Amino acid sequence: MTLVTGATTALITPFKNNKLDEQTYASLIQRQIDNGIDAVCPVGTTGESATLSHDEHKRCIEIAVEVCKGSDVKVLAGAGSNATHEAIDIAKHAASCGVDALFSVSPYYNKPSQEGLYQHYKAIANAVSDLPFMLYNVPGRTRVDIQADTVIRLFDDVKNIYGVKEATGSVERTIELLSRRPELKVFSGDDAIDFPILACGGAGVTSVTANLVPDMKSQLVHSALNGDFKKSRNISNKLYPLNKILFCESNPMPIKAAMYLSGLLPTLEYRLPLVSPSKENMKKIEQIVKNYDIKGL
Repeated sequence: MTLVTGATTALITPFKNNKLDEQTYASLIQRQIDNGIDAVCPVGTTGESATLSHDEHKRCIEIAVEVCKGSDVKVLAGAGSNATHEAIDIAKHAASCGVDALFSVSPYYNKPSQEGLYQHYKAIANAVSDLPFMLYNVPGRTRVDIQADTVIRLFDDVKNIYGVKEATGSVERTIELLSRRPELKVFSGDDAIDFPILACGGAGVTSVTANLVPDMKSQLVHSALNGDFKKSRNISNKLYPLNKILFCESNPMPIKAAMYLSGLLPTLEYRLPLVSPSKENMKKIEQIVKNYDIKGL
């Protein structure tokens, strides 16, 4: 079982006339391949998975696999839901498409207990037992935290659960997890603290900012994983203003706006209830983005 690690991108989902823009989506994935990213992550939070139909969700995964086929870039696909049976259905479809690994967001809205989280993830992972499986912890979105004890219990008990994407904003959580299970693969899910998490032993990142600057993000991650922390830290510092502005409003509102302003998206569309950033924030995003070399399609 080959584990997906390194620099990964939480892909946005482009729309045109309120439908999935398949051509642009494929082009954006190819751009990631061309700029050094190790894996693409379709249909996570950044991909507006919460407002996609199941058919759209599955199609995004299919396109990612089609575009990455024949390259060295892996597909770490999103298979999350607040209903376990729905997550299993998506995971099985992703497995049939030929993805390299899966990640699954903790169930949102229904606020399960730690035992509920354990049973939820165990059921999904067991349904696709031949695929590497990563937990995705983002309590700011879901209102439930996959606590360290639960992560470790799942890692110990379920053979294909190999890691966790930590989007708690806590470096300490990474330190706790790796102090107890050094072989666990911890990914940073918060762009601003990618470098410190990697410096503490993290195995990779899943980045929103990499939609815009995959070349810089891949260099940051690869430098850290190769032990060149000075170079990685310098890139992290250069990216800080961009990382900050891309979360001035709820993700993915700012990143899609930044990509549209940079010419990477032909249209700027979201699924309600998401809308464009305020005029004031649009101006701020435009000013910050001008300071970076955005590689074209």
